[in-house]
Amino acid sequence: MAWQTLDPTRTLHAETCNMSFGRKDATCPRCKELLAGDSPRKGWSDKKRRQEQQQLEAIRNHDCKKAGCMIVCTFGDW
Repeated sequence: MAWQTLDPTRTLHAETCNMSFGRKDATCPRCKELLAGDSPRKGWSDKKRRQEQQQLEAIRNHDCKKAGCMIVCTFGDW
């Protein structure tokens, strides 16, 4: 099964790609590109990392006096 991509200009892994545990398949066109130095696609982990960074920034920039927090501030807690 070919892997899905959000970027249609990038090559997909072949149906017969046997890449596993980071070992590239020399017969797959996408693996050949990766072996030649092409960057990996951005995926959900990049989005998650960006969201976590924004959450940490919001917590650091939180001002209890302006927000009217009580004695115990729970801003940013899950």
